[in-house]
Amino acid sequence: ISNLDHNSDVAGCFLLQAEFEKVAEDVKKVKTRPSDQELLDLYGLYKQAVVGDVNINRPGMADLKGKAKWDAWNSRKGMSKEDAMSAYITLAKEIIGKYGM
Repeated sequence: ISNLDHNSDVAGCFLLQAEFEKVAEDVKKVKTRPSDQELLDLYGLYKQAVVGDVNINRPGMADLKGKAKWDAWNSRKGMSKEDAMSAYITLAKEIIGKYGM
């Protein structure tokens, strides 16, 4: 990779990160609460983008909410952080468009 290609990759990554962070804040401000499935999809993509593959044990039987969140995150296993950020941005923008801010 030439320096120019490397620099544009780095710049693209910073732009993606900045848009991801902005949209993550904006989607919290929607007028109507998104569906549980939409929230789980956002959660799974967010955790994959920020942390990567699941690195904790699945919660126990009694923790239904925790298990659902873990499953949503685990469903993104193997997805790159950049791909997860892009998918999160797309989904968050759809939710913002659907529910308004």
